[in-house]
Amino acid sequence: MENKRLLVISTCPDMECAQEIASAVVGASLVACVNILPGATSVYRWQDQIEQAQELVLLMKTTAEAYPALETAIQDLHPYELPEIIAVPIEAGLAGYLDWIDLTTVAPSP
Repeated sequence: MENKRLLVISTCPDMECAQEIASAVVGASLVACVNILPGATSVYRWQDQIEQAQELVLLMKTTAEAYPALETAIQDLHPYELPEIIAVPIEAGLAGYLDWIDLTTVAPSP
C-alpha cells in the first residue's frame, strides 16, 4: 500500500515568518495542520562557515498529492535562500486523525 501522508518539516527565523507560512498553507488547504515549535537552535555549515541560529520548527501534515504545491508555497514565502523542506512518510497513526488529514488537504488541479 502506497503511503500518501507526509510530515513536512521546515524552519523559520522568527514567529512572523512561521505564522505567515502556516496561515498561508492551511488557508490554501495544502496542509491539515501546522505545529509551530519555538526554541530550536540550529548549527549548520553555510558557505564554508559554521553558523548558529535560533529558529522555530514547523511540522506540517499533508498528502503526497499536495506536496509539490506545498513545497512551492514554502519557497515563495520563505526568507531563506535555501529553506529546509523535508518530507517524511507517515507510516502509522490514529485512523481518524489520518482520515482528517486526507479530508482537509486538497491538491491543486494541474
